[in-house]
Amino acid sequence: MAEKDHLYILWTTDNPVTVEKMIFMYGYNALKNGWWRKVTLIIWGASAAYIESHQDAQNRLQVMMSAGMEVTACKGCADQLGVTDTLESLGIEVKYWGVPLTQLLKSEEALLSV
Repeated sequence: MAEKDHLYILWTTDNPVTVEKMIFMYGYNALKNGWWRKVTLIIWGASAAYIESHQDAQNRLQVMMSAGMEVTACKGCADQLGVTDTLESLGIEVKYWGVPLTQLLKSEEALLSV
């Protein structure tokens, strides 16, 4: 069986320690150090509101995106939380993620949920 080389990180928490010490630290280093060829960060729920209210998180996302990380967000969550415009202004793809997430889970892709 071929080794998976694309990591999806489902970011749902607004806990600042977890955001800094897991989402940002591992996600960025996994890409930068070649632990994964491709890393996609999926913003869902509380994380979307967290980005809206934390400039430092916005800055870190810009750095990670510049390094090649794909960053996308759940449109349903972003719309309901009123943060769609902010996310899109940061260059984050905002789309409905229900079906794609279901497909990821059914295909047994590498998915880290935090």
